[in-house]
Amino acid sequence: MSNIRRYYKEGQVYFITCVTHKRKRILTPNIDLFWDGVESTKNRLAFKILAWVINPDHFHMIIDPKNSDLSDIVKRMKLSFSKKIRFRYKGVTGRIWQNRFWDHVIRDQKDLDKHLDYIHYNPVKHNLAESPYEYEYSSIHKYSDFYGDDWGAKEPININGQFGE
Repeated sequence: MSNIRRYYKEGQVYFITCVTHKRKRILTPNIDLFWDGVESTKNRLAFKILAWVINPDHFHMIIDPKNSDLSDIVKRMKLSFSKKIRFRYKGVTGRIWQNRFWDHVIRDQKDLDKHLDYIHYNPVKHNLAESPYEYEYSSIHKYSDFYGDDWGAKEPININGQFGE
């Protein structure tokens, strides 16, 4: 297994993607455990989630890690969810998550906007909703001043780039 080197700089914001092992659709049916895992991580490490979407088999976030290590944040969130899911479903064994995670350094406002669009359009892209506003596991409602009421519903949004899916 290779040793991944990630670029970290104080004050930097990151886009991340985490995927469940074999794309198991376990996140949204256990959304309470997911957010419990995030909150327990927040109790140990300082970071801020700027935007998010939780799909059944993966999630995307834009995170400001403050002075915390991004890898440690993601590791603790994934580990906490894994422990909670095993407790809920006694006898669950094996991997819960794919190894590692995808990260991207947000470079400027244009890059941030592109990744916000990607996050908020993601449920439509994956046929989980016809409109981004219909999907409940997303931060789009916090951005209603940024997006119009029909954004992403009338015509497809084409967002170019790599997003770790």
